[in-house]
Amino acid sequence: MRHIVGLLKGLLLPLGAVAILLCFATALDGLNSGREEESLRQLEEALRRGCVACYAAEGVYPPTLAYLSENYGIQIDTDRYTVDYSAVASNLMPYITVLRN
Repeated sequence: MRHIVGLLKGLLLPLGAVAILLCFATALDGLNSGREEESLRQLEEALRRGCVACYAAEGVYPPTLAYLSENYGIQIDTDRYTVDYSAVASNLMPYITVLRN
């Protein structure tokens, strides 16, 4: 009986450490996921603000994403994000969708 109790005590510490490490890893993954979503949202907001700034300055929305990047300083990390930019008319806000690669 004492042998079994000693064995159980010896296993509790490693099992507890593993449980704590798993909880920590899960929490870090959740933080990383939230940060990635926030970066995606910020890029989409920056694109929309750039479109509005272009419209205010030039009287038309940017015809292409390249135009917006070149003239309004919007930088896109193409390794991390794909941007779908569809300009319908010069007086209508373009459709902008930002996706994670």
